[in-house]
Amino acid sequence: MFNRVSAKSILLGAVSAVALISVAHAADVVAPVQGTAGYNWSGLYVGFGGGAGGGVHDLTAGGTFALPFGRDGVFGELTVGYDYMVNERFLVGAYADARYGNIGFSLDVPGGSFKSEADYGFDVLARAGYLVTPQTLAYVLGGYSRQHFKISATGVGTFYDWSSNGYVLGLGMETVVHNNWTLKGEYRYSKYASNDLGSGGFISTDPSYHTFHVGLNYRLNGGATDAGFETPAYNWTGFYVGGALGAGSTKDKFGNFFGTGSFNGFGGDGVLGELSAGYDHDFGSWVAGVMVDGRYSGISSEVGSGFGLGFKVSADYGFDVLGRVGMKASESTLAYVLGGYSLQHMKLDVPSGGGGGPLPDWNSSGYSVGGGIESALTDKVAVNLEYRYSHFASKDVGGGTEITPSFQTVRLGLKYKFN
Repeated sequence: MFNRVSAKSILLGAVSAVALISVAHAADVVAPVQGTAGYNWSGLYVGFGGGAGGGVHDLTAGGTFALPFGRDGVFGELTVGYDYMVNERFLVGAYADARYGNIGFSLDVPGGSFKSEADYGFDVLARAGYLVTPQTLAYVLGGYSRQHFKISATGVGTFYDWSSNGYVLGLGMETVVHNNWTLKGEYRYSKYASNDLGSGGFISTDPSYHTFHVGLNYRLNGGATDAGFETPAYNWTGFYVGGALGAGSTKDKFGNFFGTGSFNGFGGDGVLGELSAGYDHDFGSWVAGVMVDGRYSGISSEVGSGFGLGFKVSADYGFDVLGRVGMKASESTLAYVLGGYSLQHMKLDVPSGGGGGPLPDWNSSGYSVGGGIESALTDKVAVNLEYRYSHFASKDVGGGTEITPSFQTVRLGLKYKFN
């Protein structure tokens, strides 16, 4: 467990460093510029929004058996915060939000069902940001989180619940959409303290979550100012290539589970790398385009035991063919939605020493939907933060048992435009 958490923390730190280095480097590149009005980011704000995400509860029993329970769902939240402009490009701030949602999993068997959910919680966070343009902010964040969990059953209701403390790391982009209103897209990785589920230490669960937050903030002191700076003149029409780093979680549904019901909650998480190519066309206030990408992923789910038994489901490589349409928040920033076809290669393995050797692998077709925020760094280079939900077709893995995978992923990308 220590190695897994450490690897995630290192990756999140690397992603944040890449973002900041890329932005700082781009700021020094000489490019055609255009005048842009400033914006007052300093002051109090309140906001509302919601999001989607997934997570993993690593359940261990007696120190010998481990089972990852995957989760997904949606949530709504309210936010209050304060930002302070250190200078014309750098910002620091603090904010808190409260949420209510249904991120969880279920086990359906003859005669009833069991369900576990993360229902309500709150975060207290700090952030540091860099203005890509006077009206678009890229930032990293971190802080404290508290989450309430519950387990319920048919005919019984909630029979066990608890709250856990944890930490949050992440990054985001926020852009002005109109006068006092700003729109944000934000990724958070949250890790919570373990709980023994009332078993006296015999059974424990370790929760972690990957979530994407979309929100509208109303800034009490927001509005245009004269303190703008020059920004690149960016042409949205044309071909581009890009690369991205990301992270996310999977929840695999097992149909005909043990020959009876269904288990909608076997899961895992991991990181991914991606290359892409595409074409966009500028229609004035709107931009539409198509893209193709290929990725390699470390997202996997693993069941293990101290007796050398277990198995692992991995999502290693795949590709997407997607369309997107976006609305310009400004001439150099785009808020967009996307959707299209996805193909994912999956493999099911018995770890070394578990006996039985490797099991078959397969390709699964499906779809992806999502959205993001993209902003120009220079006249040729843009950065984007993007969320996707992907769902794939079922696969019979033997005995009539079917695996139906779904993914929640976020990626931070850079694009180079040829025009």
